Amino acid sequence: MKITAISDTHSLHKKITEKLEGDILICAGDITRRGSKDDVLDFNHWLGELDFKYKIVIAGNHDFCFEKDDTCYELLANAIYLEDSFVETEGLKIYGSPWQPWFFNWAFNLQRGKEISDKWDLIPDDIDILVTHGPPFEILDKTKRGEFVGCKDLKKRVLEVRPKVHIFGHIHEAYGAVDTHNTKYINASVCNLGYKPVNKPVTFEI
Repeated sequence: MKITAISDTHSLHKKITEKLEGDILICAGDITRRGSKDDVLDFNHWLGELDFKYKIVIAGNHDFCFEKDDTCYELLANAIYLEDSFVETEGLKIYGSPWQPWFFNWAFNLQRGKEISDKWDLIPDDIDILVTHGPPFEILDKTKRGEFVGCKDLKKRVLEVRPKVHIFGHIHEAYGAVDTHNTKYINASVCNLGYKPVNKPVTFEI
């Protein structure tokens, strides 16, 4: 299976210059700038033009309409939307969740500790690919200031589940991939810290 991961396109998806193709496209959130439905519709139209058998999307902290309107996901007619849920495709079990530790007054914020841990407890034990918007602690989560801002509770759950792949974004400047703890971790942020879509989509096989 050839899988391509993207995240944090912030309505600049059409600026991606690389040819996107494969079996599964996974987007780890922040598809919009401020969560407008028009941006979601534009993203959905773009998805419809891509040559993937499956397109899987979660929301991120910029995607307000998904948090405020529980019918917003219906605008993604060309994708499978996951929100604390999973889908099985081609023998792979993929789970998606949009939450991250409280970050100013953006969407899908939860307090660190029990509040967000309860969400991570929903992650099944037998998943192959985990998709979250935010990163786990000390894994591709280092900010420009040198701070590790990922979620400790998420890391704890990932180490329990040990998925083959964990895809996320949120911290633009930590873009990249690393293999550790028997899991491939991918920060697939397309935009850099200056919101320029300069990072390449990450393609891998599983």
